[in-house]
Amino acid sequence: MSDNTPTMDSTALAALGEGHVAYIRAMRSEEVKRLFPEAPDLTPGLDLFAVLSASGAPILLTDSRDAAFANAWAHDLQAVSVH
Repeated sequence: MSDNTPTMDSTALAALGEGHVAYIRAMRSEEVKRLFPEAPDLTPGLDLFAVLSASGAPILLTDSRDAAFANAWAHDLQAVSVH
């Protein structure tokens, strides 16, 4: 028996929310260079928040969860928290 459930690859799924959805991700300063390679060196141990596009592209880095959500909303993006 074959499964006829429609599938969507990750690229198509990411494009679905592009320009409409922003993901807010909590992270430590030690993780920043992975998503924001151009970021300056940061003090280790800081709690930060990244705003990412639906495709995962970095948009903004801040030290405030409220500022991350406010930035997404200011750009007409539906903010979703990622754990």
